[in-house]
Amino acid sequence: MGPLNGFTVIELSGIGPGPFCGMMLADMGARVIRVDRVGADARTRKEVAARGKESIAVNLKDKQGIQVILDLCKQADALIEGFRPGVTERLGVGPQECMAANPKLVYGRMTGWGQDGPLAMAAGHDINYISIAGALNAIGPKGGKPVPPLNLVGDFGGGGMLLAFGLLAGMLEAQKSGQGQVVDAAMVDGTAALMGMFFTILGNNTWVDERGSNGLDGGAHYYDTYETADGKYVSVGAIEPQFYAELLARTGLQDDEGFKDQRNAERWEDLTERLAAVFRAKTRDEWCGIMEGTDVCFAPILSITEVQNHPHNQARNAYQELDGFLQPAPAPRFSRTTPELTTGTPAPGQNTGVVLESLGYDSNRINDLVQAGVVGLGSG
Repeated sequence: MGPLNGFTVIELSGIGPGPFCGMMLADMGARVIRVDRVGADARTRKEVAARGKESIAVNLKDKQGIQVILDLCKQADALIEGFRPGVTERLGVGPQECMAANPKLVYGRMTGWGQDGPLAMAAGHDINYISIAGALNAIGPKGGKPVPPLNLVGDFGGGGMLLAFGLLAGMLEAQKSGQGQVVDAAMVDGTAALMGMFFTILGNNTWVDERGSNGLDGGAHYYDTYETADGKYVSVGAIEPQFYAELLARTGLQDDEGFKDQRNAERWEDLTERLAAVFRAKTRDEWCGIMEGTDVCFAPILSITEVQNHPHNQARNAYQELDGFLQPAPAPRFSRTTPELTTGTPAPGQNTGVVLESLGYDSNRINDLVQAGVVGLGSG
């Protein structure tokens, strides 16, 4: 049902942030039609990013296949592609061709480096994009090497979510102007935007340009992770004075003069070691009993296999089963147009017939295209 019900998005099949963007839109109720290649393995593994989509298999090296894409564009609001710059132009489904078919189309381009610049044509991955945006250098222990934060920052936060935002902004504008446009979503740009607050800190001359030396990068004892007696971990984020006071009270350190000067960075390393010793005295569950739900700003650090068992996640139904495995529920939540998980990963070409029929193709034409290898019919 979701708030994007009635919108149609074409997704040229890819990996990572592009499909993630398509998933976000599908979760919100948009009709997302994924374009797979003819002959793609029908046993494609199930994946979270493919949920809620339809699949049409098309040979993009055939002129008739290109026409199918252009016909799809005529009825679509947006298109997602994640190739290197120039690839879709060479195929014949670049912005010029697609927007000629539908002037209101919003053409979303997902790349790491962007559509131009010295690195635009170079290969890369999340770890590289967040490197030149200043994010990776800031993550890791003091005196240690930078630590990749999975591929959350570049691929998904600075990539897929950025493109989803850009497409929605473009579609809103198109409703007023009647004109589409190209959205150049680069992971380096998205990561830079995510780093905005730290440029504020830098601009105010309060950023120490060394890992593990600032209030939010593990340098401060009041914003860090701690091992517990059972070898597990907890997180503490007691930044504000009242929350810090609660932390000291619940660890029994409220009368320790050494902890009074919270913001004195010269004391942080020593105070971290002392606080670590306190946390090692009890198990993670024992600390949960003492701190969870209080104003300490505390949470147990859960593994990906534990998250569905936490009472808060259960109460919010934050994880749901689809395709036979657990996955995150659609987010954000809406009071009226409630997003729902309905269908899982489509097999490549599973919806080819239905999609082509919605474009006005009759059965004879569809059969001819199948026989010619222009499109493929998958199995459900």
